[in-house]
Parts: sequence; structure tokens; C-alpha cells
Amino acid sequence: MELVALLSSGKGTWAHVSGLIKNGDWDSIILIGDAFAEKFSTDKKHEFVKIDSGRKLLEIKEDIMKKLKGKISGTEVALSIASGSGKEHMALISALLSLPVGVRFAVLTQEGIIYL
Repeated sequence: MELVALLSSGKGTWAHVSGLIKNGDWDSIILIGDAFAEKFSTDKKHEFVKIDSGRKLLEIKEDIMKKLKGKISGTEVALSIASGSGKEHMALISALLSLPVGVRFAVLTQEGIIYL
């Protein structure tokens, strides 16, 4: 399963995404964020999709859809929205569902990764 994770604002949220990346057995990893989020680093192979979170919600959604088209091979993805704002979450979820692809929210707990 592919991991799609939003990298944005929120204290400690990048650590959560990092933990998901390290502890999961992902077919591929797609990280989505603004110019600041490009500073995020991981040893695992991943693709970074740059967005402008200052744009309108529908513009962000269309941008994400355009950039993700053809990059997701399965019918669903593991999704992390532990980081980011409501506007970014809505744009990302709406874009994924419009591709169409299903989402399973992935959360890292002390017991490991669980899907909500």
C-alpha cells in the first residue's frame, strides 16, 4: 500500500510522519507539502509533491489531483493528516477521492501502525 502524508504545520507532526515512514512497509511514499516542507528528510525513497497552501482550497485540490494522477497504483492509500490545517486536509482528501482512490487513515501508536 502507498503512504500519502501531508507535511505542514503543527508541533511534532513531522516526527509522526517520520515514524510512519520508518515503521511501515510501504510500496511507495508520497509526501505533500509547501516549500518549507521540502526540508523534511528521510532515508526511504519517496516522492515530494509541492503545493502552495496559501491558495484557495479548490485550487489546492486541483493542483494535488494533477500532480498525483498516475502516481498511485492501488485502489486505496494509507493517509496521514496528522500535520496540516483543515483546508489542506479537505483539499487532499477531496483530491484523493476524486482520482478516485480510497483512503485508510494511518496512525502510529505504541502498538505500531493502525488504520482507522
